[in-house]
Amino acid sequence: MIGIIIWLIVGGVVGWLASIIMRTNAQQGILLNIVVGIVGAFLAGLIVGGGSINDNITLESILWSLLGAVVLLAIVNLVRRGSVR
Repeated sequence: MIGIIIWLIVGGVVGWLASIIMRTNAQQGILLNIVVGIVGAFLAGLIVGGGSINDNITLESILWSLLGAVVLLAIVNLVRRGSVR
């Protein structure tokens, strides 16, 4: 149970940082920040981890999660507006 709470907190922080980087922070709330962070972390984990999900939280995994969340936000912005900010 504690692991899930930690992943939600880290996902929220990663999603929030990604939304600041992509300048979409004012458009989304904390729930969407958490979702973007977790989905970005999942996608980055699949791509970088070779198809497996690692449950260790390290600085490297947080940076990959941040990159995944930024890419995810770029794709969402592209679909929603037709351009990446």
